[in-house]
Amino acid sequence: MKDSNFLKENNARQVWQPMAHPADSVANPPTILTEGEGVYITDVDGHRTIDAVGGLWNVNLGYSCDPIKAAISEQLEALPYYSLFRGTTNDKAIELGYLLADLFAPDGMTRSFFTSGGSDSIEVALKFARQYHRIRGEGTRTKYISLEKGYHGTHFGGASINGNSKFRNSYEPLLPGCYHIPGPYLYRNPFGAETDEELAKLSAAMLEREIAFQGANTVAAFIMEPVLGAGGVLPPHPSFMPMVRDICDKHGVLLIADEVITGFGRAGSATGSRHWGVQPDLMCTAKAITNGYFPFGAVMISERVVSVFEDDETGMASVDMGYTYSGHPVGAAAAVACMTETMRIRPWENAALLGPKLKAGLEEFATRYDVIGDVRGEGLMCAIELVSDRATKAPVGKSVPLDFQKAAYEDGVMIRVSANNAIMSPPLILEADHVDKILSAVETGLKAVSA
Repeated sequence: MKDSNFLKENNARQVWQPMAHPADSVANPPTILTEGEGVYITDVDGHRTIDAVGGLWNVNLGYSCDPIKAAISEQLEALPYYSLFRGTTNDKAIELGYLLADLFAPDGMTRSFFTSGGSDSIEVALKFARQYHRIRGEGTRTKYISLEKGYHGTHFGGASINGNSKFRNSYEPLLPGCYHIPGPYLYRNPFGAETDEELAKLSAAMLEREIAFQGANTVAAFIMEPVLGAGGVLPPHPSFMPMVRDICDKHGVLLIADEVITGFGRAGSATGSRHWGVQPDLMCTAKAITNGYFPFGAVMISERVVSVFEDDETGMASVDMGYTYSGHPVGAAAAVACMTETMRIRPWENAALLGPKLKAGLEEFATRYDVIGDVRGEGLMCAIELVSDRATKAPVGKSVPLDFQKAAYEDGVMIRVSANNAIMSPPLILEADHVDKILSAVETGLKAVSA
């Protein structure tokens, strides 16, 4: 590795950072990370911190998962690459498909389509939804409905259904036929709803209203995260996703679950859809499918959709899309090892155990620090929303979340800030004393921005 002076001198000089203004990255260079072990990361200066971000929601099993590392190394020796395009496959892709079918059987999923990551998985699912209806003779169903504050990646299709204009405005016009309804954001809901249950009913009614307004015969799919992640960790009321499922069935609309974050345990159940007792038609996965060790994703396909494609006699069911790295043998080997370890450890049980402890600590802070406007969480994904005035709910200035993040980092915990939200999504192998340390660093950050 180059020495630390070289790395600091060239930091953000030749590489543009995602989700950042290039000039800002030069003026405020990003933290240079060089090592990871367990739930800890270490920067170029040797400063060791708990990674309460979990990489980017994806390092569920921590940074020392030896079975995955060994699988990658062994596969590089055996077969470092071959494609899954028509006529060829590889042994690890087949093995992974079998494991995923078993893991996702309670969700009604029976097939996989492999991708290179979450944004790819969203794009594939959107295409499958249109194709499904076309095969069935309903080619007018081309529109998509999604939730405000939802996040679905950065491809053109994903950006089009994103519920945050920040990820849209610079690239518009985007895909036509994409519409949004208010989601489960009780703290700033447009209806004046006072409870999550009331808001769930109102949001579900808005979905049915939008389907009717657009014309049910023009709507291909409704897509949602079982718990909205990047939008600020927004869990819906338990009644919401079941109501959505019923509405979609009533109007012949497919339900796509974006499980890129909630798949594999983060919300406290094996999948986010299962957490709410719902079987979607398509599920988009990525991130924790390899624990972040290799870029990989999968679209899981329900038997309802499978039967339409595999029984097709029109010739319209050919899957005319794919990626160079779909089913990459090294990625598939990593995913096989990760899924095997995930089923052994069952990390969702730890998320269900320790998530409430983390959330309760944050809620206690809200009784003492006026800068906290709202606390939200489900499993091991939590957020606090920072405000400058509780009465008006006015967000804090741009520098405040960064000051909060800096103080927490100096105290030994990496926390992600997005707009005026401080988000925590630590590895699911977290222990109780790690939660205590996270809470201690959060309080350090709160003291810093409350001073």
